Amino acid sequence: MTHIVWDWNGTLFHDIDAVVGATNAVFEPYGITAFDADAFRAVYTRPIWTAYERMLGRALTEGEWERLDAGFHDNYHRLMLECGLAADALSALEAWRAAGAGQSLLSMWAHERLGPKVAEFGIDGYFTRVDGLRSASGGHKADSMVVHIEALDVDPADVLVIGDSVDDAHAALHVGARAVLYTGGMTGRSDLSALGVPVVDTLVDALDHA
Repeated sequence: MTHIVWDWNGTLFHDIDAVVGATNAVFEPYGITAFDADAFRAVYTRPIWTAYERMLGRALTEGEWERLDAGFHDNYHRLMLECGLAADALSALEAWRAAGAGQSLLSMWAHERLGPKVAEFGIDGYFTRVDGLRSASGGHKADSMVVHIEALDVDPADVLVIGDSVDDAHAALHVGARAVLYTGGMTGRSDLSALGVPVVDTLVDALDHA
């Protein structure tokens, strides 16, 4: 492997508490019992509206997804201010740079928010490219991965994708890259392991598969 594509939310950025807190805030009016991290991971999936339908036990009504999504992001952007990088994020980024290899960042978070947040942590210099979502939220990552890999002009066979969700693995396989999945984010270990790709508990351990 000569290049790593990192995921942001739930991978380099340890924001599970903000995600769970924001989800609980938007579902409180429905009388749904608050989730802890493990309970949230048990129902989480992408696209997000599917997870919301699992939580509600029914299909979303017209306009309900948009209201829930807006409410989630309002709460998330408040709660994420208390979140930091994953414990070994800097160690992993530095180790891969020291190896002389490339790395970039692809997130399904809004692009206009992603860049400033990455710069706020002082890690933007590690990445040859940083891409966030430039359209409506909630879709799959595979299409974004295609655009990202093409912009990097790298051979997908030389790319390792490190993320925390099933969507990250699917996006990697879609372009012909490899994937390693990390348990620090929103998806439970059993769901990650079901894909047959390596699953790790630390970001530094993920580098062993590169």
